[in-house]
Amino acid sequence: MAPEKLPRIAVVNSDRCKPKKCRQECKRGCPVVMAGKHCVEVTQSSSIAFISEELCIGCGICVKKCPFDAIEIINLPKDLDKDTTHRYGPNTFKLHRLPVPRPGHVLGLVGKNGIGKSTALKVLAGMLKPNLGRFNVQNHLSPPDWQEILTYFRGSELQSYFTRMLEENLKAIIKPQYVDNLPKSLCGSVGKLLEESDEKGTREEICRELELDTVLDHEIKNLSGGELQRFAIARTAIKNADIYMFDEPSCYLDVKQRLKAAKVIRSLLRPNSYVIVVEHDLSVLDYLSDYICCLYGKEGVYGVVTLPLSVREGINVFLAGFIPTENLRFRDESLTFKLAETPGGNQEEIQTYSRYKYPAMSKTLGNFKLDVLEGEFTDSQIIVMLGENGTGKSTFIRMLAGLLHPDTVEASTVEIPEFNVSYKPQKIATKFESTVRDLLHQKIRGSYVHPQFISDVIKPLMIEQLMDLKVVNLSGGELQRVALCLCLGKPADIYLIDEPSAFLDSEQRIIASKVIKRFIFHAKKTAFVVEHDFIMATYLADRVIVFDGKASVGCTAKSPESLLTGMNHFLAHLDITFRRDPTNYRPRINKLDSAKDREQKKVDVSERARSNGRYYPDLVDFSVIQDEKNLGGLTVAGIKRHHPESIHVSAKFDVSWHSSRWISESRGSVTVLGLAFTTFAQFHEQISLQH
Repeated sequence: MAPEKLPRIAVVNSDRCKPKKCRQECKRGCPVVMAGKHCVEVTQSSSIAFISEELCIGCGICVKKCPFDAIEIINLPKDLDKDTTHRYGPNTFKLHRLPVPRPGHVLGLVGKNGIGKSTALKVLAGMLKPNLGRFNVQNHLSPPDWQEILTYFRGSELQSYFTRMLEENLKAIIKPQYVDNLPKSLCGSVGKLLEESDEKGTREEICRELELDTVLDHEIKNLSGGELQRFAIARTAIKNADIYMFDEPSCYLDVKQRLKAAKVIRSLLRPNSYVIVVEHDLSVLDYLSDYICCLYGKEGVYGVVTLPLSVREGINVFLAGFIPTENLRFRDESLTFKLAETPGGNQEEIQTYSRYKYPAMSKTLGNFKLDVLEGEFTDSQIIVMLGENGTGKSTFIRMLAGLLHPDTVEASTVEIPEFNVSYKPQKIATKFESTVRDLLHQKIRGSYVHPQFISDVIKPLMIEQLMDLKVVNLSGGELQRVALCLCLGKPADIYLIDEPSAFLDSEQRIIASKVIKRFIFHAKKTAFVVEHDFIMATYLADRVIVFDGKASVGCTAKSPESLLTGMNHFLAHLDITFRRDPTNYRPRINKLDSAKDREQKKVDVSERARSNGRYYPDLVDFSVIQDEKNLGGLTVAGIKRHHPESIHVSAKFDVSWHSSRWISESRGSVTVLGLAFTTFAQFHEQISLQH
């Protein structure tokens, strides 16, 4: 009996395939063509090659022979062949399954760019009719009608969803992914455009919640990225619809604005309405969603949607790269966020690091004044700047870079140090007309051919795939990766990186974080990073600078402080609390007034009382305790945390960390600051090392 043939996808990239500029190597090298069958069809006059998936044997010769890397041949699990939801045409992207919306709940979608999230949104919005992999092309079956589509989804929640869409004529609204393009299609003031879109009479309430009151008179063409994003969310939220879809609603927004946007999105829920959100900031997705569908596959080739999962399980499945229910691994390595991942040298090496200081200074720009407190930093250190939009983070970066001169410098022995600086701006201009290869050769000729730089930066960021593409044709995420490569490739003492996560998907953000961390450690340089993605910020930061004050009026940049101290100052200002997931230590936002939120804020109140009114004391008492009823536990600021395994030591000591917002639990051990300890000795030893 012949072995069962696996379903196979052959995808030819229409942008890369150039039959007029090659010798049709794919056809010449194909063994099936040599046997007399028409597996690969292409001529000198063809616009693109065609590969028959039925005849293809999956040898991969055409993939290796193609001079433009235009061909992908993928073998799929046989179970997926019957789950095809949509395909645009022969040798094009293929989507398997669909996310399952539920009325009265927020569905979150997480996955890489180019994996089918936007296609799924279009199908669920009724803008694209699912063809179940059949299209009007020679030798293919005709597309199905709606009756056949409903029969295909029979017995699932999608059947009732599409039935409602057809019978009740459900109205769907999508907030677009690229808000930068809104000024090209809309003109007029913000207030006028919102008034025209207001179908529910909630314009004033939504504008107040999203802090749009101050820009109602502004022309839309003059809005910043964050203002455009809030305008797009408001314009979607004030319309009457049955299905609300938000594609990346947190882009350009700071942490405070992201949580306010999440509150507005959740306010749209009604018993019979659907809300679907595509989001790459996993903290916001966790906070916003009621359940999750993950998407995996090969970008631009195929995408597969998982069955609905709980929020915690869904995000952990995505980070682990393994789906237990399907026994399927879709990524070679899992992604974790332990604080201990910062590469550490020995004590002698750390003592040889150079220390740099900058003085207290101030700068006034129009009606805005920034005061900078004196601070210091060392080599191999990443300093993350935390603050709302408009608090002067980019201004501070430009002052360090020498692009802006301070108005006043406080008299002290410390002078403004002069550094060679490499700067990646927040907004990236695309004026270069040639290819990425030419750009790298022109700007960082020495670095981009260096073996260490290739292994540390170019390969992880997948720059090699972009080398022959024109810079002006790159997408936002591709442009961000190239800009990061250019920034790190320039020899410098300090690397100033403004919002490296913009336009990157969840997976690329973690890869970019690892690239920055590894490069800074190996190069023994310093990086200052502005980042609003909380997971990326906590992963990167060795120290943090908190920006306090009123946005666009006057702010103060504090001195660099430890990650936990700075994070707690910042979180207290936002009135939110975080916890770490015991599985992979990712930060999770506590829902407002949840049990965890109240408990951690109670700790803060207890600390404030003990410190004579100061919100955060310098010392927090930890006690490891034993009693008859519970085998072991940890007491923090008077609140007992129990654990199933006994800790056979009883002691009390002080730690100069404000940890109340970061304590979490795991079975069989105590987890503090993202590190697991099974004995008191390990715990005490690690704390001693840190101090």
